[in-house]
Amino acid sequence: MAEQHKEESVLEKISDKLHGRGGGGSSSSSDSDDDRSSATAAVKAKIYRLFGREKPVHSVLGGGKPADLFLWRNKKISGGVLAGATAIWLLFEVMDYHMLTLLCHCLILTLAILFLWSNATTFINKSPPNIPEVKIPEDLAVNVARSLRYEINRGFATLREIGQGHDLKKFLIVIAGLWILSVLGTCCNFLTLFYIVFMVLYTVPVLYEKYEDKVDAFGEKAMVELKKYYAIFDEKCLSKIPKGPSKDKKLH
Repeated sequence: MAEQHKEESVLEKISDKLHGRGGGGSSSSSDSDDDRSSATAAVKAKIYRLFGREKPVHSVLGGGKPADLFLWRNKKISGGVLAGATAIWLLFEVMDYHMLTLLCHCLILTLAILFLWSNATTFINKSPPNIPEVKIPEDLAVNVARSLRYEINRGFATLREIGQGHDLKKFLIVIAGLWILSVLGTCCNFLTLFYIVFMVLYTVPVLYEKYEDKVDAFGEKAMVELKKYYAIFDEKCLSKIPKGPSKDKKLH
């Protein structure tokens, strides 16, 4: 009995040592994992992202189905939308089709098919077509109107602020953007411009997500050079232009 008790005590000590080592190993491995994760987070924080972006491209585009559409998560749906937009552009721009003519022809064809189908069911003993009732929800219309109102008011507020001469940098950016739009307007009409913007939205985000690191590295170098040239331009030209009264002075 004494020998059996000794053997049990020895086994207990060995198991306690093994468990102690195992616990220490697990804690050390968890500490090393924490160190690795913190080091990875620190490295990611130091990486330059275009326009100061901190979120993934999918989140920047708003997430959900629109972001999936622009990033080609579902290639069939994205390809179908691209084919439809291209067909519309070809109809109106290349084939010189008019919007009102196309709309009337589509309605004539649809109504003729439904009318003939509904009357033919009485002769062939089949059920008439189930035409769904289409209504615009009131909540959707109100939300769209509110969103448009908010964006329009924000645009008016931005134009008013620029007109008051508070922000010279924003003024130059807006003037340059409007000038580029005017040049594009002389080269193509609104539909072609809309199609170009659509193609840019359909190609640039997915390409940027694929070559994100390379584009961000190039963007960092470009931003450094632009800041140098802007500092020189600011020192020689912009700083000598008299500015309008500040908001604090107006309040006093």
